[in-house]
Amino acid sequence: MADDPSAGQNRADHLPVYTDDHLRVVARLAELGGAARYADLAAVVSQRAIAAACRDGVLVHLGRDRYVDPGVSDHLKAAIGLGGVLSHLSAAAQHGWSLKSMPARPHVTVRPNRHLPRGRLTAARVFYRTIGEEQVIDSVTEPVRTVLDCARDLPFDEALTVADSALRSGSVSRADLREARTAVRGRRSRTARSVLGAADARSANPLESVLRAICLEVPGLQVEPQVEFDLSHRAMVDLADRHLGIVIEAEGFETHGTRNGFDKDCRRYTEMVCAGQIVLRFTYTQVMRDPDWVRARVSEAISISRARTG
Repeated sequence: MADDPSAGQNRADHLPVYTDDHLRVVARLAELGGAARYADLAAVVSQRAIAAACRDGVLVHLGRDRYVDPGVSDHLKAAIGLGGVLSHLSAAAQHGWSLKSMPARPHVTVRPNRHLPRGRLTAARVFYRTIGEEQVIDSVTEPVRTVLDCARDLPFDEALTVADSALRSGSVSRADLREARTAVRGRRSRTARSVLGAADARSANPLESVLRAICLEVPGLQVEPQVEFDLSHRAMVDLADRHLGIVIEAEGFETHGTRNGFDKDCRRYTEMVCAGQIVLRFTYTQVMRDPDWVRARVSEAISISRARTG
């Protein structure tokens, strides 16, 4: 039977046509790990463009000021199809939290004795673990369980990003994480406790969380997020070690979006250096793609600080 020459055209008719605003929304979502608040999106596109992105399937509005990548709902379908629950990064995205990056495949947890054909295993990252009914809501691990699973099973920077965002969203509290940290046992429990203990709602976004994760692994450095300095005006920096006099900034794509913003930042950094601070500034690409280089520069700054004080 001959192919229908209109079939390809019909399929193409259903593909979204990406406008410049759509591409800005996609880029902003990627920077924020697949989830964003209205203000995050409004920094790069108009209210009308946000509404159009939702209408055109580029963006999904979860409600409660949360917008996510449309792939999130596909992940939930995959979890149900495997007879499991959505977990880890996929669950975090479903909760509307920001991630370091959206997982390429759905994260799904199934019961330990669940047998899945090899072919189906390639479609998802599958974790085998017993999860109580009280820890699942609508086929998705509930917030505290989601944070704990990420803390136990994922790299430190990815897990810390989830934990920070969970706190920032109000889905979990510091008391929840303290309780989970005390109760966690078994495989990789030490790693999980490190993440739960380090989680901090003051990290404003995934870029700051990942940068802080890098800094927390540098010996001799004790950084705190969102530190205020009293210069010619009050200035808030992303990370600082007051004892060593080191300021560390995460420079996102939207930084210096205006001439006035650029002028204010230059004034702020100049005053910090004149006040004796060592100021390090890292871009999104450097933090996310070259953490070893970032770590090396931070270590050098520590050496410079110590040499100054003798």
